[in-house]
Amino acid sequence: MKKIALTMIFAGATLMAADGAALFAKCAGCHGQDGKTKALGKSAPIAGMSADEIVKDLEGYKAGTLNKHGMGGVMKGQAAALSADDMKALADYISKLGK
Repeated sequence: MKKIALTMIFAGATLMAADGAALFAKCAGCHGQDGKTKALGKSAPIAGMSADEIVKDLEGYKAGTLNKHGMGGVMKGQAAALSADDMKALADYISKLGK
């Protein structure tokens, strides 16, 4: 019985884990499937940025304290619903694009 309960807990935690690739689908519209597109012709490509830098930027956009390339307002809306775990998963995924 304990084995079944532990398996169910582990499976539930795995299903709830943030999926960077799935989260990136929303980003790809502006940044491109490979992260190499300048969003709205303004931003630098995000592919290959370090995960730490991406998390820092997403936190700044979410807080409304970052406005890189004049994209603060757009990115604030995009980052608003991201949890800390979402940001980490997304950053990990983006940091591996283009490598």
